[in-house]
Amino acid sequence: MQNETMHLKYIWSSIQVKINSTEMFKFAPFLAESNCHNSETVIAFFKCVVQIAWQSEASKEVVININQYGENVCFTVQPYEKALYTVSVRRTRVDRKLILLFVAGVFLFYFANALSRSAVFFYSAGVALGVLATLVFLLLALKRFIPKHSTFAILMSGCWMSSLYFIYCLKGEMKWLWSEYRNYLLGYLLTVGIISFLVCYKHGPLTNERSITLLTWTLQLIAFILIYFGVSIPQVAYAIITILFCSKGACYPLGMVCFVGRKIKNLFKSKKRVFRFLTEEEYREQAETETVKALEELRSFCRSPDFSSWLAVSKLQSPKKFANFVLGSPHVSPAEASAYDEQYGIGGSFLEQQLFSTLTVPEQNQLASTTQEDDYEDEDMQELNESEYAPHSNSTVSF
Repeated sequence: MQNETMHLKYIWSSIQVKINSTEMFKFAPFLAESNCHNSETVIAFFKCVVQIAWQSEASKEVVININQYGENVCFTVQPYEKALYTVSVRRTRVDRKLILLFVAGVFLFYFANALSRSAVFFYSAGVALGVLATLVFLLLALKRFIPKHSTFAILMSGCWMSSLYFIYCLKGEMKWLWSEYRNYLLGYLLTVGIISFLVCYKHGPLTNERSITLLTWTLQLIAFILIYFGVSIPQVAYAIITILFCSKGACYPLGMVCFVGRKIKNLFKSKKRVFRFLTEEEYREQAETETVKALEELRSFCRSPDFSSWLAVSKLQSPKKFANFVLGSPHVSPAEASAYDEQYGIGGSFLEQQLFSTLTVPEQNQLASTTQEDDYEDEDMQELNESEYAPHSNSTVSF
């Protein structure tokens, strides 16, 4: 019978019922009081279905864990022969298994993203999945050959149910298997583990962001399940899961609130913007930085699959120089840099032309004016000589 009063000191406590007998008996939960159709929650419905589907086999010892703040638990013991059996109830104040499940769930929730990108976790999880759930691992490996998502979802559900049923059946017989068939069990673990590792190695770790995000969400869902089963009080488990979910996603609402707050503050706060011109040194530093950045962006674009390399090469005069630039060589060759320095550097022809252009132009103008005056004087002297030696048309001859 359950106690409705909850105490936080029993948050990691457990109640265990153990049944022993010298003869074989069958343990059967009594489900007359709780019909599966009248279950209040989805979890209670699945628990009821599991209890009906997975009836325990005949054995001499049964150990069950009871939720101390759940529904009333009733069961029957049906011995095959008349023999005495003992029913003992033990309550553990602090169960280490519950604490381990809780800590593992919290750790998995906060480090789900980092684990999804880790190659070590990828191979370890692949090997563990191949050993414990071989059908699920095979279905994931053969996913590319299944075209329809609906068919894959149905097969995946069936494989998970079969694997869980297989694990549940072997859970009670593991000690017997280890004592009787130890060599076969080790051979199975070694063989399936190596095959699973080779398959994971062939596919490689996840690189697609969508696949990494899906794996992260899956790990966080598993973390919630571990936290739920790691706390004996369901209400406390729900509260912890809600707090973890809000703390993980609180960065987005807080960032939005801060953004809106800054916009409102800038709206009501009138402040004149002060513009400042760049100095010569700042201008040169910014020019060099932006040039290097633009060249790297150009290299990245030329290396991308969207870039039409053959079309670009057909329009270039020196494709080899372009190829060297894409591979990381400087965009200006040493010969071009030397020619530029000779022409535009200190002592170059361009600088000399700019410096001496103000002096050469007046001198050329003065020389041109002097030459023109000399030409005018020569013309005058020529006309004068022609006038002195020319014959007079009005002269007469007298005899």
